Amino acid sequence: LGLQKHTIHGLVEFDITRARENIRQYRAQTGQALSFTEFFLFCLGKAIDADKNMHAYRDWRNQLVIFDDVDVNMLFEVEVDGQKAIRPHILRAINHKTPTELHQEIEAFQKGYQESRESKFIEWFVRLPQFARRMFLKYLFKNPQMVKDLYGTVLLSSVGMFGRGSGWAIPVPNHTLQLTLGGMAEKPGVVQHRVEVREYLSVTISFDHDVVDGAPAARFMQRLKKLVESGVIE
Repeated sequence: LGLQKHTIHGLVEFDITRARENIRQYRAQTGQALSFTEFFLFCLGKAIDADKNMHAYRDWRNQLVIFDDVDVNMLFEVEVDGQKAIRPHILRAINHKTPTELHQEIEAFQKGYQESRESKFIEWFVRLPQFARRMFLKYLFKNPQMVKDLYGTVLLSSVGMFGRGSGWAIPVPNHTLQLTLGGMAEKPGVVQHRVEVREYLSVTISFDHDVVDGAPAARFMQRLKKLVESGVIE
C-alpha cells in the first residue's frame, strides 16, 4: 500500500552541535534527564503546528481532514517477561507538550509498561491472513479518525540507534508524513566563515505528494531544521 502512494523523500542533514550541547547543559543545571529524541519531538511538534496540512489525510470522499493534535507513533524498548522487546507507543498532542513532559511520558511508558492499545491492535492485526490485512488497511486509510486513533498522524523512526556514522534510510511510508532519523557523525562545517568540527544528523523526511505540495513541504523542512539547529529547549 505504501508503494502505491506518491511519496517524495527529502534527504537532509541537521547540524545538531548546539542542540546536543544545550541538552548536556540542561541536564547539568536542572538535574533532569532529557534525550535528543525528546528534544527532536518537541521541535517536530512546533514545526507541524505552523502548518497542520503536513499531517492531514484524505477520507473516502477525497476531502482533506486536518487534525489539531500531532500524534506521533514511535517504537520504544521495554521489558516484557524479563526480556527486552520493542513495542509501539503513540505520543499524543506533542505540539502541546514540553520536552520535559515528553520525557516523563516516554519514561512512564518504558518503566511501567503494560500491553497498550497499540500493542494489542498490532498483535491482533498480524494474525489476520494477508487478504484481510489488505482490506483492513485500505478501509483504515480512508478513515482519518481511525488512522489517528490506531496509527497516529505522524510516524517517527530511528535507525541510528543500531550503529554510528552518517547515513540515510528510505522507508516505505503509509503516513502522510514520516521522519526517519539516520546516523550521527562528526564532519567539518563552516561557522562564521571558519571550518569547525560539527555534529550532523541524517534525516529522511517523507511526505505524501497527493496530500502535501512540494513548496509547503520544503518550508516545513527548513522550519524543522531551523528549530533543531537553534537548540532552544523551551
